[in-house]
Amino acid sequence: MNVNLTLMGQIIVILIPVFAVISYFLGKRKTSTPIRMAIIGGLLALVPLFGLIFIAVLAFKQDIETTA
Repeated sequence: MNVNLTLMGQIIVILIPVFAVISYFLGKRKTSTPIRMAIIGGLLALVPLFGLIFIAVLAFKQDIETTA
């Protein structure tokens, strides 16, 4: 079975900013540190399964209370 590592690398390079942006917007609603969530989501995108699990955990987390 041949695996094209170039294609896998390109997919991961595309997924890193996508997961980071999704993590940022979820982190803005769910935590008080959205930039930290974006960095963690981007790093976890190196292993896409971990990135998906992180986004799922953020999605199911309760929203923070805002006093605006």
